[in-house]
Amino acid sequence: MAISKQQIFDALSTIKSPVGDSDLVAAGMVSEPFVTEGKDGIKVMFSLTVPADLAEKLEPLREQAQKVVTSIDGVESAMVALTAERKAGSAASPQRPKPASAPGPSGGAPAGKNPDIPGVKHIIAVASGKGGVGKSTTAINLALGLQNQGLKVGVLDADIYGPSLPRLVGLSGKPEADGRTLKPMMAYGLKVMSIGFLVAEDTPMIWRGPMVISALTQLLREVDWAPLDVLVVDMPPGTGDAQLTMAQQVPLAGAVIVSTPQDLSLIDARKGLNMFRKVNVPILGIVENMSTFVCPKCGERSDIFGHGGAQDEARRLGVQFLGGVPLHMDIRVKSDAGTPVVADAPNGPHAQVYNDIAKHVATALATEQPSGPAIVID
Repeated sequence: MAISKQQIFDALSTIKSPVGDSDLVAAGMVSEPFVTEGKDGIKVMFSLTVPADLAEKLEPLREQAQKVVTSIDGVESAMVALTAERKAGSAASPQRPKPASAPGPSGGAPAGKNPDIPGVKHIIAVASGKGGVGKSTTAINLALGLQNQGLKVGVLDADIYGPSLPRLVGLSGKPEADGRTLKPMMAYGLKVMSIGFLVAEDTPMIWRGPMVISALTQLLREVDWAPLDVLVVDMPPGTGDAQLTMAQQVPLAGAVIVSTPQDLSLIDARKGLNMFRKVNVPILGIVENMSTFVCPKCGERSDIFGHGGAQDEARRLGVQFLGGVPLHMDIRVKSDAGTPVVADAPNGPHAQVYNDIAKHVATALATEQPSGPAIVID
């Protein structure tokens, strides 16, 4: 059963605008709806643009809009992002709404940060300055390695535009919901969540930055993660708005930077590392992915992307080198098949590399990280 965008607009026009006498649609607050249809039903996504000075008070409006659209016959679920618009002529940065669970100024949260996720001890980011360096593969195998250390681990796929987690763990289907809280999917003992579970794999996410940030906030704070020792966040590549907002508003215990040995990759990795440093997020270390290639037939070693560049960079920047992961067909094949190498061959040499990296990260998390003032970058 197809759902037209006009049906969505008609439903939302029954909700009064928080400003003026018109409805949400007439007031121009509703973005173009994004509709997908899959085997689990029809999913609708859109954003509501609200005045910045009212943003923190309008979470009930977002919930009402979500409920109205979900009540349309044939709609299985709806994701509504609340975005704030800067007033014309204002030089200040747009204010984004806090999630409903965030306390007010007296709530005791660190300056510039939203409070901890209940039941989650540590949140770490796995990041890279550019795409194509194997960051997502590193993230899932690192999570499995941390689990092998006896920790309870979850993974959040924060790459809205290019989610990889469903394919990496071989999961499909939609997560269950308990009210407004999503239950994470389970794979290899890990709690996992990704926008890829909510939309078809080949569906492009044509969203602007504010809507991406709001969706990320929901996936982080409206998912039943607890109890977890570590939540691994597979960050999108680069140093844009999504990365900066995550670094500023999420209480990150540290970041793991992934790079190939190639000079071009290291340049971008350096940018990512410096971004985290500027917002006072500890650097847990650097991983050199695709570190070397050994021919499976003749045994000859070829440093296709160079070798040791990330280790040299770690030494130069004064951060820990966590380890080098080889360029090997088994890692690629297992990732494509949804059976990460640490889970598929836990006693193999490649799993050992990731387990060693996980040991370094677990040790760093167990060590008190330096703290300082939170730096907010507009």
